[in-house]
Amino acid sequence: MPGRVIETVGELRSLVGEEVGVSGWYEIPQEKIDGFAELTEDRQWIHIDRERANMESPYQTTIGHGFLTLSMLSHLSREAVELRGAFKMRINYGLNKVRFPAAVPAGAKIRARFAVGAVEDVEGGVQVIWKVTVETEGGGKPVCAAEWVVRAYY
Repeated sequence: MPGRVIETVGELRSLVGEEVGVSGWYEIPQEKIDGFAELTEDRQWIHIDRERANMESPYQTTIGHGFLTLSMLSHLSREAVELRGAFKMRINYGLNKVRFPAAVPAGAKIRARFAVGAVEDVEGGVQVIWKVTVETEGGGKPVCAAEWVVRAYY
């Protein structure tokens, strides 16, 4: 169940510049990191070699891939906000900007904050630019900051 329900495009437009939803906390265990490494064939030691990471990494543990964090946006967004109305489908259209200012240590919990950056008309629907900040529980810096472009079609 989403934290915030937006009923109309008009309501969505009125929220430009505002944070509209925050997801719940979601744990990133080592098993998820290992699975992502296998799926993407990105098996860099800092992600999967616990012993080496403990000795050589500045984090003293393995860390999740930045792209793993990014791939969680769809799931986290469903917990944070729901756009209702006359839409038949929503698609991930892309990203304008993405940064990974801090790492996600194995076992950390993340959550995402969603703000409406812009709402633009496109043929057959609207394009929403979500300004997303992903943070770790107890962390200082964000672990991901992104402008995520989603299109919702009538």
